Amino acid sequence: MQMNRSWKVSILLLAVSFLARPLYCEDGAAAQRWAIRGGKIVTVTKGAIEGGVLLVSGGRIEKIIAAPASGWKPPEGYQLIDASGRWIVPGFVELHSHIAGGDLNDMVYSVNPGFRTLDNIMPRNALLKRAQAGGVTTALFIPGSGTNMGGFGTLIKTAGKDLSEMLIRFPGALKIAQGGNPERRGGDLGYSRIGMNWLIRNALKEGQLYTEAWDAWEADKTKKKPVKNPRLEMFRGLFHKEYPVVVHTQGYHLILSTLRLLHDEMGLWVVIDHGTFDGFELAPEVAKRGIQVMNGPRQFRWDNRRGGFRGLAYEWSRGGIKTVGVNTDAPVVPAEELIHQAAMAVRLGLKEDVALAGITIHAARALGMEKRIGSLEAGKDADIVIWTGDPLDPRQSVVLTMVNGKIAYDTSKEPQRF
Repeated sequence: MQMNRSWKVSILLLAVSFLARPLYCEDGAAAQRWAIRGGKIVTVTKGAIEGGVLLVSGGRIEKIIAAPASGWKPPEGYQLIDASGRWIVPGFVELHSHIAGGDLNDMVYSVNPGFRTLDNIMPRNALLKRAQAGGVTTALFIPGSGTNMGGFGTLIKTAGKDLSEMLIRFPGALKIAQGGNPERRGGDLGYSRIGMNWLIRNALKEGQLYTEAWDAWEADKTKKKPVKNPRLEMFRGLFHKEYPVVVHTQGYHLILSTLRLLHDEMGLWVVIDHGTFDGFELAPEVAKRGIQVMNGPRQFRWDNRRGGFRGLAYEWSRGGIKTVGVNTDAPVVPAEELIHQAAMAVRLGLKEDVALAGITIHAARALGMEKRIGSLEAGKDADIVIWTGDPLDPRQSVVLTMVNGKIAYDTSKEPQRF
């Protein structure tokens, strides 16, 4: 009886050791040069490759070998990662995140264009580590929505020893909230939407005039040099379309205001960064202007007229936003559940390839970063995630996350975080 019990324990331990098998062997000399072989390489932009090899060097994807020869071995100096039976996908891009630091709302003024989340980032915090476990490798860390103009956000990687290693771009985007949370800012009476739009327009006009004054000076069209104003300085890149404005806006009425004020009147590069409720009814108008929509964190709406649920990302796509994505508004929904948001969108009608592209290449393109992140292609950042299977299947999980060619999370070396 005792021998039988020992035999069962041995079998169990053997099974556990197989499931948690190391994907690679430690080798300090080869630590930043990798050959990821086997599995299904989902490039997102160029289809899927079964059993190929992905070479990583210097923090970037060096090349993808679609059909390695029989007996293929890694080049000298490269460490092999065995991904047999698994899925290899690009790291996810989260366009609405508040988890890289704290204190993201300043309630003294309604518009705060001089505020910067860059000053508040805490590298290696626990929420970023959990995001890595859900395959999120890039996040737009933006101010909260307590005021109409919260300030400028920062585009970062979710892993890195310090801010210099994590930083992709600052400013990453301006954050504007046109309704919802700021309406409660004024106490019991609240703030009117017409008043909030006046505040936003007034601040943007001030920034636009400041930008035009400096443009004229730098083009030698005036002899009067403008006075530097730190509060307005970041507006210059905004009006030069070096980065977008991401807008907390949802519902038909608010999104209509977003289109008219921010896109049509001010001429800004706009990203709709909620888009929930009945906002999708404006999809044709949004599509006509080429505006990206990142729907979330609510992925469905009960329709009283139809008597059923409607998938919001699906409705945006059906209405003409073929690049629709999703967000978590983390920590409203934990960042590691970004893929579950995409899976819910699929459950409610969105095509699988659109859902995956929406949190990879389309999200990257919404920020003007599609040449660097968002897909598995030679020359791009080596932000690579190995899954047990199809990431849109909620039963699957991440086994390894690589950010800038460095392993940030590995379930064969540490307990599973998510």
